[in-house]
Amino acid sequence: MRHLVKPWLKPVPWLTVVGINASLCQAKSATHKPTSDGYEHARVFWERSRSKDLSLQELLQICFKCHRLAPFCNYNGNTFVAIVKTLLADTLSQMPANRAFILRSIAGHIVAGTATDIETEQLNEILEELNK
Repeated sequence: MRHLVKPWLKPVPWLTVVGINASLCQAKSATHKPTSDGYEHARVFWERSRSKDLSLQELLQICFKCHRLAPFCNYNGNTFVAIVKTLLADTLSQMPANRAFILRSIAGHIVAGTATDIETEQLNEILEELNK
């Protein structure tokens, strides 16, 4: 599975990110609006990253950074975790179920900023396996 370096973000323009956040906010009756501090920085960073070939680790770090920039008033983490999990769907479908579950979970934790050292080690092991 050497297709782990690719333009992961190409099919996800910033307006899609905004729409995902709006949907998440609507589902929980939360305010959906951009923040004055992070929105523009995240938008520019996201759009600049969209055309690049990215490794899976780079994808996770971009989503983590955008989460931390807090472009929206609510559900920043959920927004970028949802994007990563959607983008990983094809890759996960080609893996054994137990490894796919672990990768999906770890990817979400990395983007949310809650990954443990053990999870980071597991991610590295899985990526080594996938790159063989």
